Amino acid sequence: MPGIENNRLNSFKNKGRGNDEMRRRRADVSVEIRKARKDDQLQKRRNIIVDEEPPSPLQEQKQPTVAMTIPEICQKMKSKNASTLFQAVQSARKMLSRERHPPIDAIIEAGLVPRFVEILDRFDNPDLQFEAAWALTNIASGTAEQTQWVVDQGGIPAFIKLLSSPAATVSEQAVWALGNIAGDGPKMRDIVIRHGILKPLLELITPSQKPSYLRNVTWTLSNLCRNKSPPPPDEVVVGVLPALGNLIHHCDKEVLADACWALSYLTDGSNERIELVVRSGVIPRLVQLLGCQEITVVTPTLRALGNIVTGTDDQTQAVIDAKALPLFGSLLRHNRNNIQKESCWTISNITAGNIQQIQAVVDAGLLEPMVQVLAKGDFKSQKEACWAITNLTSGGSVEQVVLAVQAGCLKPLIDLLSVKDCKIIMVILEAIGNVMAAAEKLGKLDNACLSIEEAGGLDRIEALQEHENENVYKAALELVEKYFSEEGDEVEELAPETENGGYQFNPQTAAIPTGGFNF
Repeated sequence: MPGIENNRLNSFKNKGRGNDEMRRRRADVSVEIRKARKDDQLQKRRNIIVDEEPPSPLQEQKQPTVAMTIPEICQKMKSKNASTLFQAVQSARKMLSRERHPPIDAIIEAGLVPRFVEILDRFDNPDLQFEAAWALTNIASGTAEQTQWVVDQGGIPAFIKLLSSPAATVSEQAVWALGNIAGDGPKMRDIVIRHGILKPLLELITPSQKPSYLRNVTWTLSNLCRNKSPPPPDEVVVGVLPALGNLIHHCDKEVLADACWALSYLTDGSNERIELVVRSGVIPRLVQLLGCQEITVVTPTLRALGNIVTGTDDQTQAVIDAKALPLFGSLLRHNRNNIQKESCWTISNITAGNIQQIQAVVDAGLLEPMVQVLAKGDFKSQKEACWAITNLTSGGSVEQVVLAVQAGCLKPLIDLLSVKDCKIIMVILEAIGNVMAAAEKLGKLDNACLSIEEAGGLDRIEALQEHENENVYKAALELVEKYFSEEGDEVEELAPETENGGYQFNPQTAAIPTGGFNF
C-alpha cells in the first residue's frame, strides 16, 4: 500500500513537515490554551474609593463634601466659584468611584463629560484637574461606548498634556485614564498612540519615581503593547523595549508583572516581532524571573518565553542557551494547573525543533515530569503533554524516541485514546505510529506490538475503527493494518541500524511489559 508507506515515512523523523509547521502559536491552540488569569481580567481599571477618605487631594480633607444629586451637580458645575465647582466635580467623582453600580450612563446623559474635559485644562487648579481626571478615568473604565464619549469630547489630547503636569497626582491620573482608553482595543490603542503618548509616558520612568506611580505607567505601557489584530506599530515596539528592559529589573512585583505581560503581548506575533524582543536582550532576565516564587510574575514570564519558542530554531535556541530548561522540572510539577499547561505547551514547541533542541529537553530531565503530567495532570495539561511527546517522536532520533518510551509515555498516551477530542486522538495515534516506526527501524516491531497490546492499546485502536470521525477511523485502521495485521511485512528501507547491540527500553516502566520491547 504505497499511500500508507508514504504516510509512515512522513511521520518518521519529521519528514514531510518542517519545524515551523510543527510549532503551534497561541492562535492555533486557542481551544487548548485559554488566556491566563491576567488576560481574563478587564483591560481597564476603575479607581474606586477603598476607604472613607482618599489620600488626595488635600482640599478634600479640609472641607467635607456634601452629597449631591446629579441634577444638583449639573447646576453647580455651571458656577464660576472655584469652591462650588470643586464640590460638584468631587461629588460626581465619588459617585463614579463606587465599587458597585457607578452611574456612568447617568453622568454621561447629564452632559457632564464635556465639562470634565474642559476642566482638565485648568492648570491654575491642580486639585480640580485631579477630580475631573479621576471622574473621566472611571467613565473610560466602562464599556466601549462609554469610553468613546470621553474620546469624542477631546479627552485623549487633554490627558496627554496632563502627563507633563508638575502635580504628580494629576499626571498619574492621566496615565491611568490613557491606560483605560488604550485598553479598550486595538482601535483606541492606535488612536492614543497617534496622539503622541509614547514620548511623554516614557519620560515618566525615572529611577526616583515611586513604585505606586510606576505601576500605573507600566500597566499603561502593557495596554499599548496589547492586541494582535492589528498588532501595535513597530515604532512603538522599538520605543518601549528599552523601557521594558529596565522595568523587568525593578524590585516591585506589580511593576515586574506588568512589564512581563507587555513582553508576552509583544512576543505573541510574527517571527519578526519576536526577533525584536530577542535582540533587546531581555531573555536572560526573563529566565531569572521564571525561577522566582511570585506566581503573578512567573505566569507572564512563562507566557513570554513560551511565545518566543514558537519562533525560529535560532529564537528557540536563545531561550535554551539562557538555561531556561532546567527550571521547567519544577514548573511541570507546579500545583497550579495553568502553570503545568503553559509549561507543557512551551516544551511542545521546543520538541518541535531540531534534534539538538529535543536533546536539550532530554538532558534537562524533563521526560519523566512530562509523562507524569500526561498521566495525572488536568486534561488541558495532558493535551499539551501529548503534543510535546508527539513532536519528540516525530522530529527526534530513534534514540530519543526510545528514551521517551523508557520514561513511560506509552501507557498514559494509550489511556487518553478514550477522550472525545478528535484532534488529540489523532495526535496520540501519530505518536504511536512514530514509536512503531522507530521499533521497526531497530528490528523490534514484535516487541513494540506486544507492549502496546498489553497496555490495552490494540483494543482501543481497534475500537477507534468504528469512530464517527473519518480521520480518526482511517488513522486507526492504518495503524492496525500496518503494524498489527498478520499480513504486515517489514519495510526493507526502514531496516534497523544499531550501535553496540542497540538500545534497550527499561523493562520496569509501567508502559512496557517485563522482558519486552528491547531495542
